Amino acid sequence: MKQKMMEAMQRFSKAMFIPVLILPIAGILIALGNVFTNPRLLEIIPFLDNPVTTGFGSILSGSLVSILSNLGLIFAVGITVGLAKKEKSVAGFTALLGYLVFVNAMNKFMELSGLLLEADSLQGTGQTLVLGVQILDMGVFLGIMLGLVTAFIHNKFIDTEFNGAFQIYGGSRFVFIVLIPVTVLMAVLLTYIWPIFQNGINNLGTLIQHSGNFGLFLYGMLERLLIPTGLHHLVYTPFLYTSLGGVAEVGGQVLEGARNIYYAEIADPAVARLSESVIWDARGIAKMFGLIGACLAMYHTAKPENKVKVKAILIPAAFTSFIAGVTEPIEFSFMFVAPILFVVHAALSGLSMVALNLLDVRAIGPNGMIDFLLFNVPLGFEKTSWPMYIFVGILFFVIYYVVFRFLITKFNFKTVGREDAGKEAKLYSKQDYKEKKRKGKAKDDTNTANTDMASLIVEALGGAENIDTITNCYTRLRLTLRQPNLVDEETLKTKTGASGVIVKDKNVQVVYGLQVTTVRKSVDDYLGREQTE
Repeated sequence: MKQKMMEAMQRFSKAMFIPVLILPIAGILIALGNVFTNPRLLEIIPFLDNPVTTGFGSILSGSLVSILSNLGLIFAVGITVGLAKKEKSVAGFTALLGYLVFVNAMNKFMELSGLLLEADSLQGTGQTLVLGVQILDMGVFLGIMLGLVTAFIHNKFIDTEFNGAFQIYGGSRFVFIVLIPVTVLMAVLLTYIWPIFQNGINNLGTLIQHSGNFGLFLYGMLERLLIPTGLHHLVYTPFLYTSLGGVAEVGGQVLEGARNIYYAEIADPAVARLSESVIWDARGIAKMFGLIGACLAMYHTAKPENKVKVKAILIPAAFTSFIAGVTEPIEFSFMFVAPILFVVHAALSGLSMVALNLLDVRAIGPNGMIDFLLFNVPLGFEKTSWPMYIFVGILFFVIYYVVFRFLITKFNFKTVGREDAGKEAKLYSKQDYKEKKRKGKAKDDTNTANTDMASLIVEALGGAENIDTITNCYTRLRLTLRQPNLVDEETLKTKTGASGVIVKDKNVQVVYGLQVTTVRKSVDDYLGREQTE
């Protein structure tokens, strides 16, 4: 039971990537649109103050803000596609149809029951307009629930076929036939049930808000501690896209969730300062500054004869963390050899958010420096206090360095470069491995090298027959193995460029960083499997 629950949670976490990873792109483009309409910037660069550039900026930001008011639909389709085992495009289309059926079914039932409210503004009433239809305000939770239900029905009935005259109603058509009464029944039941959950959600948000900085500390700490399980997205997603992260009215529209609120605020020139709810997405201090200090500490505490090698290992990992916010290559370099360092890292990450909150910093900083600059610099100091974010970052760079260096030397942790004699320091990337394979070969041997890499990975996973399923998320190869005890972690880490290997029952995760998509494709090609997810 526990194993099945963990597998289900990991699949759900992976499916959440589809909608969640698209939204930051929309946010960056909204910020770009704000560059062309920012009054302060137009004063500094007068040639931007013309109908063409300002019009382009207004259209860009205005069109993308509409995504925020339709997150339920986005999550319904995204989660369905992520959880569907086959015919994903059909599953996504079915989810869209199911969403439309649900919205209109709830509206019609509420109308017949006399539950629809008539008011100039629905703010605070618990009801809202979704695709122009008035229903209960369920936010992103509606999309999550419909995504789960649609994916379940799709996976269960997609292979159903009939004979004779009913043949046309098999497959995806039958999935939709089953989905219609289910969604209608959900609409009726949730009309009465959802207000109870909404009250509970509001109470939880109130509890967290009343917990103040302690609640913020736990939030930041848990978001890092769950990295090994791959479930850390489940911690921050509700705060970014639901009322747990705050409720605010921006430009006459009521928005829920920290990220939804500040996306709308950066596109609204009337907003003088971002809402305090932005703190729930200020998770980047550890990524841009803290772990860089940890890398410096690991370098300075490495054995003298290993320092050149350690520098070559840590600099790319630190650069990736600083620029893009991808932290796993660094975290997995000490997570298993010195777990206490990972706990300290998680605690410092939580404390960094508390420090930002105490200083009333409103800067947007969830990932790396590229996002940070694009979001904050055009908005100016008054709206974000972004230089203070940099100040706090430098402070935590020093704290990380001092704490990590003290703990590594005090307890003689075998971090990278401090391994026992005979053990080589390894934190190689896939690119390092490919360069090694290319030695003595012609430049056109890339395909052979990829095949050799895939062969090595498959062999280290116990062979092709041991692999049931293979997918990937942003940085990890995710597999279900028949015999997880056959995994050769040493080979995966030292010869294929993996930063870490996590084995939980039959679920195995191999961390490759940003090149994981290329690794996944080469393995799929080697196994002769169609990449369905």
